[in-house]
Amino acid sequence: MTEQTTERTAPRKRMLSGIKPSGDLTLGSYLGAIRNWRDRAEEFDCYYFMADLHAITVRQNPADLRRRTMEQLAQYIACGLDPEKNVLFIQSHVHQHAELGWVLNCYSMFGELSRMTQFKDKSAKNADNINGGLFTYPALMAADILLYQADLVPVGEDQKQHVELTRNIAKRFNGIYGDVFKLPEPYIPKVGARIMSLANPEAKMSKSENDDPGRVCLMDKPEDIMRLFKRAITDCESEVRYDPEHKKGVSNLMTIYSAATGRTFAEIEAEFAGRGYGDFKKTVGEAVVELLRPIREESQRLLADKAYLDGVMADSYGYAGTEIIRRVVGDSKVMEVTSVTDPAQRLPMERALIQLGIYLIKNRASGLAGAAVTEEFHKILAEGRGTHGQNG
Repeated sequence: MTEQTTERTAPRKRMLSGIKPSGDLTLGSYLGAIRNWRDRAEEFDCYYFMADLHAITVRQNPADLRRRTMEQLAQYIACGLDPEKNVLFIQSHVHQHAELGWVLNCYSMFGELSRMTQFKDKSAKNADNINGGLFTYPALMAADILLYQADLVPVGEDQKQHVELTRNIAKRFNGIYGDVFKLPEPYIPKVGARIMSLANPEAKMSKSENDDPGRVCLMDKPEDIMRLFKRAITDCESEVRYDPEHKKGVSNLMTIYSAATGRTFAEIEAEFAGRGYGDFKKTVGEAVVELLRPIREESQRLLADKAYLDGVMADSYGYAGTEIIRRVVGDSKVMEVTSVTDPAQRLPMERALIQLGIYLIKNRASGLAGAAVTEEFHKILAEGRGTHGQNG
């Protein structure tokens, strides 16, 4: 086999991430995460989901949550996550997330869960609703990652703690049951922007309006964006200079302007030398308006085409079916199957998985629920469709 053939058939690494539809996607969501995801599809097998199960750790209006989830799907696509190159799905549609989350709860230690910074932050903000899900959400997050045997999880420096906990849980589980789960690695992009609130440059821009009056949302109108930037917090000086320790507000605006235009901090300082903050904030606002304009317009177009969005969800089921088959008969066989050395046990398992893959492909447009898929797999096993004797 030539070196070229080896490169062509080698399985690509798998990347996975998700965002809660607990609020509207923001400029921070795009520049800090989604834009970097967009550029990874040529390098990795990418799975991105709407984390609606995580959203309910904070009280949600069900109708609003459903609406925001579909809006987030449309915005994912409008931001450049091509559903032909990325697997896009809704977390709650795959019930195995919740099932594995419970299992991993039993291998998560109270102490390590209590040390998670997000639990502390959310508890402080939601003192009247400190629920069990808020405490154990890291186990569900671990399930999100381990369920897909993800190699890489794109995170910021402030989120590495989640991946480390996932690795610890996986090691603990594997130590008892064998090499079941792959240990994921954090993927920290070389290029990325940590966008802070325009109203409080010491806090990350939040998706929740109640938490952050200085957030810029992807779907905001141009006049609203301009108003937010004109009111952005700076300081009592007038020099546009990058100094994140002493000039947090100005440095945040420079980060945004750099991410929107590609200009370096030195170029930005030279551009606004002697011009003052009013001119600077107006120019940054205009750059953001133009950056988000195509995203907003494409999102609106997609949301008006419900059939297309439903088709994207259906294609996810079709992809799942083809992926199951590829993992059984292709070059990327899964450990759970290959580790069964007895052919009398392994072959029926392989045939049953292939039958399930065919079922998903054939029924991908039917709006399948996770329970229906599980029920079908139980039928396949009960009817012996994974044996030589039937449908073999």
